[in-house]
Amino acid sequence: MTRIGLLSDTHSFLDDRVFTHFEDCDEVWHAGDFGSVELVDKLLDFRPLRGVYGNIDGAKIRNMMPLDLRFECDGVPVFMTHIGGYPGRYEPRVGRLLNDDPPVNGLFISGHSHILKVMPDRQLQFLHVNPGACGNEGWHKVKTLVRFTLDAGKIENFQIIELAK
Repeated sequence: MTRIGLLSDTHSFLDDRVFTHFEDCDEVWHAGDFGSVELVDKLLDFRPLRGVYGNIDGAKIRNMMPLDLRFECDGVPVFMTHIGGYPGRYEPRVGRLLNDDPPVNGLFISGHSHILKVMPDRQLQFLHVNPGACGNEGWHKVKTLVRFTLDAGKIENFQIIELAK
């Protein structure tokens, strides 16, 4: 069993409440737009970190994080990228990758839109998750995080966390 804390679009700001909400997590995943190397380092100091760079991330972060990340965690296949789109409306490059090799019965994670969405892709057979935005930059009104558990190929205990202003 692996407990995951997922966030995105921090844009150089990391609310201290993230650490409280992710206290029981085994890993932290970040779906891009970290904003600063210092923020990456804070997360790395806290828990093992998996992430991808976003469109605002500079060369240093792009050297630390990939554009796309594919891995398996506790029997669940995962594909993460920053700009991904949504089921039926994927970004063209990502749509080709997903059609060629979908994370069947797993997770497709993206950020960028600052809109929290959790929705199945019934055609490609995976769950799409965009954790919304957790930073101060952008048009979102509420900072959001996602927490869940992966256990023997299953996605369980899915929780959405809103950080009030």
